[in-house]
Amino acid sequence: MPRTNARVAMLAAVSLLEERGLNHLSSGNISVRVEGGLLITPTGGHSGNMTALSLVAIDMEGRNVGPGTPSSEWPLHTSVHSAYPFIGAVVHTHADSCVALSCLRRPIPAFHYMVASFGGDDIRCADYARFGSARLAANVVAALEGRTACLMANHGMLAVGGSLDEAVNRAIKLETLARQYLMCLAGGTPVLLSAGEMSDARAVYGDYGRRRLRTV
Repeated sequence: MPRTNARVAMLAAVSLLEERGLNHLSSGNISVRVEGGLLITPTGGHSGNMTALSLVAIDMEGRNVGPGTPSSEWPLHTSVHSAYPFIGAVVHTHADSCVALSCLRRPIPAFHYMVASFGGDDIRCADYARFGSARLAANVVAALEGRTACLMANHGMLAVGGSLDEAVNRAIKLETLARQYLMCLAGGTPVLLSAGEMSDARAVYGDYGRRRLRTV
């Protein structure tokens, strides 16, 4: 994505995530792949204090190629982008329901067929490590294997996509599923779908994606 377009899109995404309640003030961060590296939200950044020029350009080693101080989670973003070259954007939030489940260190199981849209029979919870650390980045990269999102123990969640819109939409969907799963747990023990039922759901999601691409 051209840098100018990416900056405008990132500001809009930051505002949308805050409006949806997925982030509060400077919690969470976003990155978008651009030529030569990434654009990432700055440390302490939120919709009230960011402009397009506030977004920080870094290379895949985390070195600045422009002014500003990148989010402290830059190792997480560079590691995820490097591990999965097809990813165009990464969205990390501290959405309430995802945080609650992450503090329980519970993955989201196959309680609803929409879990299959994230690539598997569950949405994993990455092992805990200190924020901004290389260990956290490695744990998240592992949790994303075969998936498009994960929880982060005692921290929050992360969603990826080929585009920023895709990553933001996944983040919103993940928080919705997390809230619904917590509601199920409050009422009892949810009945989980079988491996076969989830496989059927994944097959339909894959075909749905192909049908959409053919109509564009």
